[in-house]
Amino acid sequence: MPAYHSTFLAEEDVNARIVGNMAVLPLKTQFRGPAIPCMEEYDIIDEVLDLFRANTFFKNFEIKGASDRTLIYGILFVSQCLNALSPSSTNNNAVRVLTNLALDDFAIPGDAGFPLNAVYLPPATKNDAVFLRQYLSQFRQELANRLIQRLYQNDPQKPSKFWLAFSRKKFMNKAL
Repeated sequence: MPAYHSTFLAEEDVNARIVGNMAVLPLKTQFRGPAIPCMEEYDIIDEVLDLFRANTFFKNFEIKGASDRTLIYGILFVSQCLNALSPSSTNNNAVRVLTNLALDDFAIPGDAGFPLNAVYLPPATKNDAVFLRQYLSQFRQELANRLIQRLYQNDPQKPSKFWLAFSRKKFMNKAL
């Protein structure tokens, strides 16, 4: 059974800017950044959260385009977020922890600390690198915010055990 790929592969030519070999896709977001506002109901953040649990079981992932690289980055970030939370975290504590995690200094493709430099190309120029860092910061903030909404959908005092069970899984045996 193959892994689930991004549905935005067909839209890469129209809506996406490619930096390095990673797609910069439109986002429905409340956070400031360079992402184009998404006019559709479903964006890459929704796709990351929908495909996270299914794709974490796969050790191999055939990359079919730049949107798949954005999907991989999102899945690895969700995994990092789940590892940062404890089963006894309340909603307020999770907001604090994941907001700090999203805003922390992070490596982008081409940096020495980035775990997937074999799969991602570095940005071509310094301006592209700054743009990608800003986009990924906005992406991480929105992803953390929507993950919290899903984790605490039923009970604001404890996260969903069906999400936290995936904190032990590693997608492609990698971590950010």
